[in-house]
Amino acid sequence: MAGEMKEVICEQAILGESPVWDEQSQLFYWVDILGQYIHEYSPKTKRTRSIKINQMPGAVAPSTKPGKLIGALQHGFYSVDFDTSLITPIFDPEEHKPNNRFNDGKCDPAGRFWAGTISLTREPEDAALYCLDSANGVQKKWSPVTTSNGLAWNKNKQAMYYIDTPTQSITQFDYSLADGSIHDPKAIIDFSEEHGKPDGMTIDADGNLWIAHFEGGRVSCWNPDTGKKQEELILPASLITSCTFGGENLTDLYITTARNKLTEDEQKKEPLAGYVFSYSLGIKGLPADHFMNENGS
Repeated sequence: MAGEMKEVICEQAILGESPVWDEQSQLFYWVDILGQYIHEYSPKTKRTRSIKINQMPGAVAPSTKPGKLIGALQHGFYSVDFDTSLITPIFDPEEHKPNNRFNDGKCDPAGRFWAGTISLTREPEDAALYCLDSANGVQKKWSPVTTSNGLAWNKNKQAMYYIDTPTQSITQFDYSLADGSIHDPKAIIDFSEEHGKPDGMTIDADGNLWIAHFEGGRVSCWNPDTGKKQEELILPASLITSCTFGGENLTDLYITTARNKLTEDEQKKEPLAGYVFSYSLGIKGLPADHFMNENGS
């Protein structure tokens, strides 16, 4: 498809990930996992703020309290105060696995924060998907997992979509809004013939899934009911990590990228690798859900 690139956000990441739009504050957040940064960007002022932390951030999401984020970092779940750069530990469900770190994460429609892990040495099936609830309780939701990645929930709040990258497929679970349980997994999209590997994803207002192709240089749109690809957007970078809808009308597609696996020659050919792209596609997304904590944090 021919999308109009609106903007390139000028903070070049080593491994950009976890794009999320906070509709309440009209701010965009993302992380640089290997650079150990959490970034905040205002499209209105064109201003970027960043906080440097002492571990690899996998994902962040907005909370119901302004200025506070929930984070899945290298060493577990944390509360993040962006204004003071204070990160406060909540719980590390894989403290016994020092070679694992958290990767992608997102809040569900009930305000729980879901995030999964990955082995730093890429040990197969050594990771898992976890959920942090409003009382700061943590449950393991799905295992074994190798590379926990994209998450999305459908509009009627009855299905959850999930990516474990090496499976080269997208899995749908039946999902309970009331208690956050998931069951009856089934593969609904086969990615084995696609360019690259499935990484992060988001969902639009029509229920279509938008999936980032790591090492594939594109984002593709899929109908989860039929498992068919609708269209794809080719990008000026090959390591596409994730995407989310944002902007004032939720019609801008923000796309994170990386440069960690590029050779020096490849980086010269891809000078925009590592930046965040914003595209106007004429398609509306859904607002991101916020983390709801019983203490308001």
